[in-house]
Amino acid sequence: MTSNGWLQIALFGAIVVAITRPLGGYMTRVFAGEWTPIRPLLRPVERFVYWCCGVDETEEQSWPTYTISLLFFGVAGFVTLYALQRLQWYLPFNPQSQPGIEPVLAFNTSVSFVTNTNWQSYVPETTMGYLVQMAGLTVHNFVSAAVGIALAIALVRGFTRHEASGIGNFWVDLTRCTLYILLPVSVVVALFFVWEGMPQNLNACVNATTLEGAKQTIAQGPVASQEVIKVLGTNGGGFFNANSADPYENPTALTNLVQMLLLIGIAAGLTNVLGRVARDERQGWALFAVMSILLFIGVVTVYWSESHGNPAFAAFNVDSAPSELQAGGNMEGKEVRFGVAPSSVFATVTTDAGGAVDAMHDSFLPLGGMVLIINMALG
Repeated sequence: MTSNGWLQIALFGAIVVAITRPLGGYMTRVFAGEWTPIRPLLRPVERFVYWCCGVDETEEQSWPTYTISLLFFGVAGFVTLYALQRLQWYLPFNPQSQPGIEPVLAFNTSVSFVTNTNWQSYVPETTMGYLVQMAGLTVHNFVSAAVGIALAIALVRGFTRHEASGIGNFWVDLTRCTLYILLPVSVVVALFFVWEGMPQNLNACVNATTLEGAKQTIAQGPVASQEVIKVLGTNGGGFFNANSADPYENPTALTNLVQMLLLIGIAAGLTNVLGRVARDERQGWALFAVMSILLFIGVVTVYWSESHGNPAFAAFNVDSAPSELQAGGNMEGKEVRFGVAPSSVFATVTTDAGGAVDAMHDSFLPLGGMVLIINMALG
């Protein structure tokens, strides 16, 4: 455990606290249909979506109607994603000529992404073409996250309304969440990711020769656009098999920090939404405090465990002490560009809220691994 590690943890925590109230206020105004800085720009698009879908934005839905709308949308999304995977061979933007996905895997992947689970039983860069990644998986990263947020808002309305004919309109909540929250953040952060070195193209894989003279195939593609919603929507399913441990999916310590903030930002903001809608922000801060305490305990436990190194290495005189040349601690399964402290925070946050990884959780020591499993069970 080093002062640098603690400073990085403190910086992350301070930023989360700082963005919670502004983000909560913004989301409250979005779902209430009130003015926001980008509303004049996107309001015509919102109205056009309602017109195309025949939605009356002033109509309130009862909870059974809200639920039926959600289920209908989920079934339609499943069928669309399944069809895209099965027909992949015939679709454009498939420079590696990936074949159609076999039925069982296509079914598994469709269920996973439609439900915001994003379990992947395949190697993305050698299985999915770019159109399936963009029009299939990335789109469902957006809409599955929007469905979850819409449900949270409907739940807040149900708790706080005393007399009402409904709990909102699913189609309106879905549209507003996507247009005003997920899309703007994703566009801005995706540009930042590209600036930091993340690929965003439709080019085929590149063949390279390593320093040892071996041949290597380097995958690329529309990574940044999928990566940002992967973490913002707490999806977890990555463009590459190594997920956020891959240098193309998380190239720098700065992108790693931003990804951690995206993983937890909306969840933190929703606590403030609860307080604002209930007209007592203390309620939201109480919930935020409980979540923060649990997260802090998890981060400290994992960081303490991982920073002490693997005791099995002591017999081999392996130096695991931090120095100017190494991060120290248990670095097995971790990226040297991140080190133990950021990897510990990322692992704790993602098992609380998401599913992405910037380090291999199997390589964490027993105590740290136990915290991650508990988070998965509770999150």
